[in-house]
Amino acid sequence: MPLQGQKSHEFFKRAQKVIPYGVSSNFRYGGDHDTLVVAAAKDGYVYDFDGKRYIDYRLGWGPIILGHADPYVNERVKLAIDQGVTFAATQEYEVRVAERIIEMVPGAEMVRLANTGSECTMHALRLARGYTGRDVILKFEGSYHGAHDYVLWSTASGDINQVGDRSHPTAYKQSMGIPEVMRSLVQLAPWNDVEVLGDLLQERGEAIAAIIVEPILGNGNGLMPQPGYLEFLREQCDQYGIVLIFDEVKTGFRIAAGGAQEYFGVIPDISTYAKAMGNGYPVAALAGKKDIMMSLGPGKVFQGGTYTGNVVSTAAADATLEFMQSGKVFPQIDKVGTTLMTGIGDILNRYSLPHFINGVPAMFGVCLAEQQPKDWRDLHALCDWEMLEKIHGYMIEHGVMPEADGFEPYFLCSDHTLEDAAETLQAFEDGVKAALGK
Repeated sequence: MPLQGQKSHEFFKRAQKVIPYGVSSNFRYGGDHDTLVVAAAKDGYVYDFDGKRYIDYRLGWGPIILGHADPYVNERVKLAIDQGVTFAATQEYEVRVAERIIEMVPGAEMVRLANTGSECTMHALRLARGYTGRDVILKFEGSYHGAHDYVLWSTASGDINQVGDRSHPTAYKQSMGIPEVMRSLVQLAPWNDVEVLGDLLQERGEAIAAIIVEPILGNGNGLMPQPGYLEFLREQCDQYGIVLIFDEVKTGFRIAAGGAQEYFGVIPDISTYAKAMGNGYPVAALAGKKDIMMSLGPGKVFQGGTYTGNVVSTAAADATLEFMQSGKVFPQIDKVGTTLMTGIGDILNRYSLPHFINGVPAMFGVCLAEQQPKDWRDLHALCDWEMLEKIHGYMIEHGVMPEADGFEPYFLCSDHTLEDAAETLQAFEDGVKAALGK
């Protein structure tokens, strides 16, 4: 059954006349009849043009942490913009946001603001290259760090048949238009493999400027680092003089108030933030150690942007982070998320479907497999994505919306309730029965 009802489909056809494929991001296109269109959103729900309500576990792929159209954030933005929006000058809200980030994040000593996660990872890599005088960066297979040419290699949607040998991976180019010369500037490694990474660093460690890593794979079913792995990265970066970058665009201000640094107790040199820090408003941040961050400046490493530190985004981030600091956000997310993770596991056990629930309550993935995957290659080799897509497809048809593709985790916000969880678990179980033909 198509996702779009009549009114939603008519609206999408209108969009296709003026926007390529009817979407402003390639990731959003799901087919001419199954691409989501949204007329309104509130709390933990989105509504299409036919008035159908969905419990939203996509949450814009992670930015919504307090719930859609949160009045605490929106009212602060409305008040702020009456004093102007963009000045090309330092203003109060951006300073307040930087101060809050430094208060909340263990490894943040200084902050620069931006508008998107892609901007931040691009600037972080430039900063690391400028600081070290080296050119090569190392990223992990299955990780997504934004839409720029330096990192659009071997992401979650990469072709598993073209990535070469595990011990010496081949970088898979994710888009036409990326210059082939970029390949020489990126080294790939499998996630969670100490032995392979250690060997690669023995070969090239002195040439690598930065290791950029998602502490939890945000496009890899929420796969967690194995015990000691992030500590190993920290040790190796110290040994070879490499800048360690945590890409916390998804984990930051989501899995804990201090993000992955607080959750795992490992401190990188630089971290990047976006998504949840503004509850959906376009804002991002680059934070790190003072001696590295001070390389950003006139005549040194360039970072800038016309709209960086604008009033709309920083007022939203100031309100969002302030609300987090009140202690009211994460207990609710942990309660509902834990209920879902436990309940989904119980359902799969009842129907004798081997599985693993990866991630944490604020962002978790469901993997149907007999063996625990540890990296992106394992996700392809071990997991039954066709079965999970059938389950998710049933859920979406019945008003509960995880991402159909199981590589993307469920995201929780503090407006999700235990009643939402009960409805979700019923839809999940009904989806399991439908997929099994019961």
